[in-house]
Amino acid sequence: MSIRIATVAVACLAITTPIEARLIRIVIDQRHTTGNSETLTGRFFGELDPKDPHNTIIQDIQLAPRNARGMVEYSATFAMNKPADMAKASGVLFYNVTNRGNGGPTDWPEGHVSVVSGWQGDIIRRPTSQTIDVPVAKNPDGSPLTGPVSARFIDMRPGTNTLPLTNLTYQRPLTLDTAKATLNRRASDKGPNVPIPSADWAFADCTKVPFPGTPDPTKICVRSGFDPAYLYEVSYTAKDPLVLGIGYAATRDLNSFLRYAAKDDQGTPNPVADRIKWALARGSSQSGVFIRSYIHLGFNQDESGKIVWDGINPHIAARQLALNYRFAMALGNAGPDELGSDGVLWWSDYEDRVRHHPKSGLLDRCRATNTCPKILETFGGLEFWYLRESPDLVGTDAKSDIPLPANVRRYFFPGTTHGGGRGGFNPVAAAPPNGCMLPANPNPESDTLRALTVALIDWVTKGTEPPPSRYPLLAHGDLAPADKSAMGFPTIPGIPAPDGLVNSVLDYDLGPGFNYNDESGAVSKAPPPIKQVIPTLVPKVDADGTDVGGVPSVLRQAPLGTYVGWNVTAAGFNKGKICGLNGAFIPFAKTKAERLAAGDPRPSLEERYASHNAWVAAVKTAADKAVSDRFLLREDADRLIAEAEASAVLAGK
Repeated sequence: MSIRIATVAVACLAITTPIEARLIRIVIDQRHTTGNSETLTGRFFGELDPKDPHNTIIQDIQLAPRNARGMVEYSATFAMNKPADMAKASGVLFYNVTNRGNGGPTDWPEGHVSVVSGWQGDIIRRPTSQTIDVPVAKNPDGSPLTGPVSARFIDMRPGTNTLPLTNLTYQRPLTLDTAKATLNRRASDKGPNVPIPSADWAFADCTKVPFPGTPDPTKICVRSGFDPAYLYEVSYTAKDPLVLGIGYAATRDLNSFLRYAAKDDQGTPNPVADRIKWALARGSSQSGVFIRSYIHLGFNQDESGKIVWDGINPHIAARQLALNYRFAMALGNAGPDELGSDGVLWWSDYEDRVRHHPKSGLLDRCRATNTCPKILETFGGLEFWYLRESPDLVGTDAKSDIPLPANVRRYFFPGTTHGGGRGGFNPVAAAPPNGCMLPANPNPESDTLRALTVALIDWVTKGTEPPPSRYPLLAHGDLAPADKSAMGFPTIPGIPAPDGLVNSVLDYDLGPGFNYNDESGAVSKAPPPIKQVIPTLVPKVDADGTDVGGVPSVLRQAPLGTYVGWNVTAAGFNKGKICGLNGAFIPFAKTKAERLAAGDPRPSLEERYASHNAWVAAVKTAADKAVSDRFLLREDADRLIAEAEASAVLAGK
């Protein structure tokens, strides 16, 4: 079923509606009913007053084009799953922030309304993605707004002569004249740059036409081809930045409309009008970082001053989102020169003396307007190793724990990869992931996260306090520098020590136009010079080498091996360095004889559990305790116990 709404003349809108920033039109393109639920997809349209204090934080909104009413326009897609009979709705709206446009609404059997929408204006469009259209900023005289950008390339295939500017697809060069840009290469990450003469490369596609190829502002071509032994880095002046920070306002306005409005400006009814009592949001990884910055920049207050989200769960999200600065790159994930750890990273106020930043916290703006949500923060082992979690807990000096505010609970999932592993009870190692050296880490987070989601909803809707926070504390001796000796990591034959693997927090010099605390402004140095390396800590480990503390999974409590939040790159330019967003699994030997033959100091499965039934008993004990502590749902505990009983762990013993 399709509903299409005719456009009303702007002149009529000016007469009938107040001049304020909000969602002004919603279009439902499709409805589909399955069983007791209904899925809606469509678009929404908004206007932002660039003079309104709720919007002035948006980078370059003052330089965006305006309509006849002086407003800045945007439009975005959305999808919703709700009860077909809204009389059966629970009153909860649960908004899931999409990751790079991916993800759809959830069918909640409890009757919650689930919503996703577009917020990232620089993603490549796909039919199934959630997208947003935001304007290009220009100088007041209409000339292009410009700024420096840079990008790195490694591990290209031999014989490659053309590479796409993948993360810079909207950051088009001001000119295709390579004499006004630079392309360097180097043999190691910290080695000296070797410039490639401007006559030997081009902004072009040379895959079909020989060098200098077909001019193309989204690609670069090298006359002699790219050598995979080197890292290449291009720097140039870009033009026409998108006003990407509008993604925050669009998310605010859609959620506010669904929660509070009866209809849009043209009379189209809000499909969930008068049925929403509470609104919550979750984001994982990039989308979790979106939530942290959304709160920090003050977007949890709508145009009328009301709170938007009552509860949030930023999951596996250690940084701020690099979205609200000129020529931002929200696609990054803490790689070299990728921003996000440059400003406020902590919920409570903390003075960043190491980087000479003023005392501040992520909740400053919402505290001032009484619009702070209840916050349930969750993360695992990898977030310490690759996503720079350390300063969130202990600041940039790493000298003491930063206390949590009363509205924040924090839960650490020890020994997990990014987002958790596949779960299950398989004592045999899986293949290494994504070019890594060590087997994939199966240690899950999903079971614990389901239970904590129930706890968050109960906290918001019933006032039931969630379980106490559980995470590493300096005061308890839980954190240490990222080296084998300080962590207590054992010597395991054939397994490299984790020394030197941690992705350190870097203090970049981004120029005088950048607002570090808000991760906003204009960068004037790209690639940015590194001023200093910030102290970075990781969790200590037990005798097996797995993180201690936090909220361990059932698998972590009845382990079949060592579970770590890091892995090692097997080959290529970064060989021997940390392998991106991947943890690892180092299985135990099955028998004592196998262990002794391998020289493994970790007790074997046989020595730990003696028999299959004894190991299943350990699983049951851990599962029952997790249910009692409200870190596992009963139905998940029963499933895990059944999986353990059916597993091959110590089969026949």
